[in-house]
Amino acid sequence: MKSGFVSLIGRPNVGKSTLLNTLVNEHIAIISDKAGTTRNAIQGIYNDKDTQIVFVDTPGIQKPINRLGRILNKNAQAHIRDIDVILFLVDAKAGLGKGDKFIIETLKHTDSPVILVINKIDNLTNEQIMQRIIEYKDLYPFSEIVPISALKKDNTKHLLEVIKKYLTDDIKYFSDDMITSSSRNFMISEYVREKLFNYLSDEIPYSITCYTTYYEESPDLIKTGVDIIVDRDSLKKIIIGHQGEMLKKVGMEARSDIEYLLGKKVYLELFVKTIKNWKDKDRYLKDLGFMEDE
Repeated sequence: MKSGFVSLIGRPNVGKSTLLNTLVNEHIAIISDKAGTTRNAIQGIYNDKDTQIVFVDTPGIQKPINRLGRILNKNAQAHIRDIDVILFLVDAKAGLGKGDKFIIETLKHTDSPVILVINKIDNLTNEQIMQRIIEYKDLYPFSEIVPISALKKDNTKHLLEVIKKYLTDDIKYFSDDMITSSSRNFMISEYVREKLFNYLSDEIPYSITCYTTYYEESPDLIKTGVDIIVDRDSLKKIIIGHQGEMLKKVGMEARSDIEYLLGKKVYLELFVKTIKNWKDKDRYLKDLGFMEDE
């Protein structure tokens, strides 16, 4: 039996959440084409007959512009310490950027093995993939370099086999039927946030967060409510939509995912509320789960 914790780090929008979902074969991390989708460290659990790997998907590391951004950077960087293996994801199509160089400097403070994962190789030639490897290989003493496409599931099985070489624990941390350690309420609110991201224009999602306010379960039905928090009143009309159409579509799609997760019929209520400058206020950041009480 081999086991261990593996952290996924990288710039925003390099495909960390897509890779996590691919490796555990479940939809546990929300996916969007908008950078900065992941805001909380999310654990996904991979099991096979002789291995358990706890993957930790972290927020993308970038230059922070508010209190929330500073907290997300701090939380992401915390997951390069006391971890068994680090997967450093980069975007093969975008190439080496300032954000990658910043993360590489951060990696110099860890003793954990670092595997460079060159993601999004689909539609690249072998020559282009080799060029990306050459770009990165001398910047840090990577334990391994693995090109993949998380979206197409190309070479991800090989990545799992590479990770296993560096696992040293022999403890089963979670039962075989667990796919994530994230709470039920967190998953519910994340599914709602994902659907909002899919419908809203690029600049709007960063002003939004979601929070599960209640959960009631009976033998045949689950009733749950989610607050959609925005930082200005003008966004409420956009999210609700004409005659409530936008909110209705978001609710229907999120409910479908929640029913699959919980295995029961769900009645979902959504409420849109304004909290001005919530991303800079410790009180709300604590309430919304982005930081711990000191």
